[in-house]
Amino acid sequence: MLAIHFSEIILKGKNRRVFENKLIENLKIALKVKKITKKSGRLLCQIEEKKEIVERLKNFPGIDIFYFAEECDLDLERVKRRVIKFLEKEEFEKFKVETHRANKEFPKTSVEINKIIGEAISKELNKKVDLKNPDLVVRIDVLEDEILISKKVYKGIGGLPVSTGGRVVCLLSGGIDSPVAAWAMMKRGCKVIFVHFFNSTFATLHSLKKVERIVKKLSEVQLNSKLYLVPFENIQREIIKNIPAKYRTIIYRRSMLRIASLIAEKEKAKALVTGDSLGQVASQTLENLYCIYSASKFPALSPLIGFNKKEIIDLAKKIGTYEISILPYPDCCSLLVSKHPETKGDPEKIISLEKNLEALEDKAFKSAKVKEFYSI
Repeated sequence: MLAIHFSEIILKGKNRRVFENKLIENLKIALKVKKITKKSGRLLCQIEEKKEIVERLKNFPGIDIFYFAEECDLDLERVKRRVIKFLEKEEFEKFKVETHRANKEFPKTSVEINKIIGEAISKELNKKVDLKNPDLVVRIDVLEDEILISKKVYKGIGGLPVSTGGRVVCLLSGGIDSPVAAWAMMKRGCKVIFVHFFNSTFATLHSLKKVERIVKKLSEVQLNSKLYLVPFENIQREIIKNIPAKYRTIIYRRSMLRIASLIAEKEKAKALVTGDSLGQVASQTLENLYCIYSASKFPALSPLIGFNKKEIIDLAKKIGTYEISILPYPDCCSLLVSKHPETKGDPEKIISLEKNLEALEDKAFKSAKVKEFYSI
């Protein structure tokens, strides 16, 4: 039996059922199961424990903890025998028992159950109780009509089920940061649509596959994804021809946000998402971010804004995008820019420089190719 505990869904009051049902719907697709039941604040389903399932659920929005458990009826003598059999082949010296009694009418308290089961393990298996530093924790869940016995609890990422927080459009560069930003928004319940800008002069089919691999990996979190591939070379040629080098990155990014805004309108999204981290590079100074974001018709969300690079890298490794992100790839925003770029962009100055881009941006938007990805 797989048991799943919600994260902050329990705080949703009258809307709680909506969030629970969405999590159940998402889990049915991810786990390929037809039936998931709610019982005593848990979701339960019959499924075999496998490494790939564990790794996926560790990164699944809406889950606080989960564990695979043996089922037993409400008889402590049978539970004792089941626990002993459950642990016979386990290698451990020190243990503790943790009981969670959802069924408050059960005649024994959690402390009493801990003592009964703990004494049985000590006697039958010759193991020692250690409440502070155990090698193994036996979890006992007393429900209305059964008891669950487990020996390992996995931690989820928490958050809210995907698609309960609205739709956003994420600018995906192919680097380390933007996939993590997308993941962070999924964790908050958002459905993420991706947009990637490429220059066909430099980007090969092989290099674009890298971006697709990132989207496919993130589709394991939100089950399915849509990727817009937007040709950007004509816009870059126009910028390089007419704009001083120190302003180019700012104008590249403003142009990208305008096109992403068109995609957001089409997709009925409510915000754009970037992988910006304040001060990480010249284009991410507060002045430049203000200048860049002012080009968007939608709120620009930057979930990594206060993170340092190591924190972002650690998250990228955790969610499985890091090894893909570090593969070589030509970055649009680094094309023919100054060694000393502008760090305090003036919006009025920038607007006066970019006045001839609207037609090219509209053409790039209409020329975008759309690909869809599924986790299964």
